[in-house]
Amino acid sequence: MGKKHKKKHVDEKLLDTIFVLEREWKSIESIVAKSIEPTTTVMNKEKSAQAKYLFLLREARHRKISAIRYD
Repeated sequence: MGKKHKKKHVDEKLLDTIFVLEREWKSIESIVAKSIEPTTTVMNKEKSAQAKYLFLLREARHRKISAIRYD
């Protein structure tokens, strides 16, 4: 395997993870929005999911990865 092939595989895996984390974050966010009194645990899960998502988005931007190229 060449270096470009490995990089492409890692980039695709990064994008897949970003999409999964986005769905997870939006799901938790929806639950919190519908809750009358969300628990601290749920609030922490939401912030954690958001932080992971934003971190990976910054990493994708740093690597100059576009989701359009991998469709």
